[in-house]
Amino acid sequence: MDAQKYVKAIARKIKCSGKKKKEIKKQLMTDIQMRIKQGEQLEEIISQMGTVREIADGFNENISEEEQKRFVRNRVLKIVVPVITVLILLVLLVYWMLPKSFDIAKSKYFNEEQVEAAMKETIELLDAGDYAALQERADSQMQSVLNDETMKQARGLLSDDWGQRQQFGAAYMAELVQGNKHFAVGEITVTYENVSATYRLTYDEEMRLSGIYVR
Repeated sequence: MDAQKYVKAIARKIKCSGKKKKEIKKQLMTDIQMRIKQGEQLEEIISQMGTVREIADGFNENISEEEQKRFVRNRVLKIVVPVITVLILLVLLVYWMLPKSFDIAKSKYFNEEQVEAAMKETIELLDAGDYAALQERADSQMQSVLNDETMKQARGLLSDDWGQRQQFGAAYMAELVQGNKHFAVGEITVTYENVSATYRLTYDEEMRLSGIYVR
């Protein structure tokens, strides 16, 4: 171990402020360098001075209890503050990613009448089984599920025979913001001859169909 490493190892174990540690390191290095100039070997000097722990303990015995408490407190803060900062950033990131609902009437992206019209058109195309037209109006992810097999399975959860559509109920809409993306989400209950189905339909900023849920 060279002199620098020896002195730094001692300083790391001394419970005091950074300013006082610099003073101690300077004092130790001065003592070692003076003895080397007098012809002593570093190994002999270190052997006579004692182990890193012994010297650090000696200094700690002469450091006030208040300063040692301050050292421990600052050391804890150096660990805790970065951890808390990371946790806060994670919470903010999660909050930013979580979907948040807003009044669609105040939206800069969607018009209530346009969204309601799109919802009714989507349902009419579903009832007609016109999946080609639906795919043209959907985003890339939805296109793969807009087919007769998938939609029959979804509708079959309510009934195998819905009958003819009778009427549309009131439409309820909201703007959903997730990250930096905006969506229009609407719910509408439709009455058929044999069943009532509630559709939840989602549209992106370009009014492409992005989600269908039927219950």
